Amino acid sequence: MSETGSIEMNQYLTFKLDEEVFGLAIGKVREVLDFTTVTRVPQTPAYMRGVINLRGSVVPVIDLNLKFGMKQTEKTVNTCIIIAEIEMDGEITVLGALADSVQEVVELEPDQIEPAPKIGTKLNTAFIKGMGKREEVFIILLDIDKVFSYEELAMVQGGEPQPEKED
Repeated sequence: MSETGSIEMNQYLTFKLDEEVFGLAIGKVREVLDFTTVTRVPQTPAYMRGVINLRGSVVPVIDLNLKFGMKQTEKTVNTCIIIAEIEMDGEITVLGALADSVQEVVELEPDQIEPAPKIGTKLNTAFIKGMGKREEVFIILLDIDKVFSYEELAMVQGGEPQPEKED
């Protein structure tokens, strides 16, 4: 692996949801936007706040607070939309994730990252890559590719799950 690749793998964009700090691998982040008008789409889950127009493309916007069972993100001067790329079944999906505020890009060494906590068998923590620790603050490192199921991604893309293609 090249030196640049290993450095990039350890960099995370940190952001806040409620009072918790989360991190997203910088390689998954396309850009960060100020909060803008989101067009609501009927009959979608509550955590799907709607869609935005991003330079001519329709991008679904997800409220991670609601997805994680917290209270709905309120619009403030710090509220922003993190445009991220999610990979599922070899396909790249672009979506926006609402965050209460974006903090900074941090570099975490492997010894600063603990494995994801095992919290019983009923709670799915597969979307947590690990727990970063920086200056006495825990950073919940997300595996954005595992936050949504295939069915949820198909729904936010505006379609039904497609059957697998035959070769």
